[in-house]
Amino acid sequence: MTDIIDKKMAKENVFIINHPLILDKLTRIRNKKTEKKDFQENLTEIVSLMAYEVFKDIPLDDITIETPIGKTKGKNLTKTIIICPILRAGLGMVSGLEHLLPNAIVSHIGLYRDESTLQPQEYFFKYPNVENHEENLVYILDPMLATGGSTLAAINKLKAVGVKNITFIGIVGVQAAINKIHKEHKDVKIYLAALDEKLNENGFIIPGLGDAGDRIFGTK
Repeated sequence: MTDIIDKKMAKENVFIINHPLILDKLTRIRNKKTEKKDFQENLTEIVSLMAYEVFKDIPLDDITIETPIGKTKGKNLTKTIIICPILRAGLGMVSGLEHLLPNAIVSHIGLYRDESTLQPQEYFFKYPNVENHEENLVYILDPMLATGGSTLAAINKLKAVGVKNITFIGIVGVQAAINKIHKEHKDVKIYLAALDEKLNENGFIIPGLGDAGDRIFGTK
């Protein structure tokens, strides 16, 4: 079986997860005939499958517990994990992580893209009042990494409040957006299910999967 991560890209802090189950579900959500319910379900499943790769190196602490039979040594998560979906499409990815990480804190950042300039405009930001910003693990969620503007704005906002450890989880992206982010923030890891060809004149990914927010919430 081939590796599910392109090793060359991984050296650049970019991880394209080519797992067969993800590729199958990605094809389903790309299909314009896929209805809202199936789109949501497959998107959630893709995020959950990606999580196994995203969190494979997460720090663990040693602990001692008692089973019904006796004592044993185990591991547990002690880092504060903060999930930060970019509104609104990022909300559709939250459940794919929450059921695996029920103690994760969910932050929110509201950004919309000005259709004339394609630049992100912030309208909402809610970050938890937690300690140890430098040690907390923050995961930005957005299905599409298109122009990269919204993701870059989210990273800048989070770093402005002291966050150091940031990872982006998306579904489909393009190389130009990756380059834009890593020009300023090479330390941010980027996880995607697919790297697509380019953007069209309206800033949408080709072939992409359409407007993720509209397809998640059924607004178009």
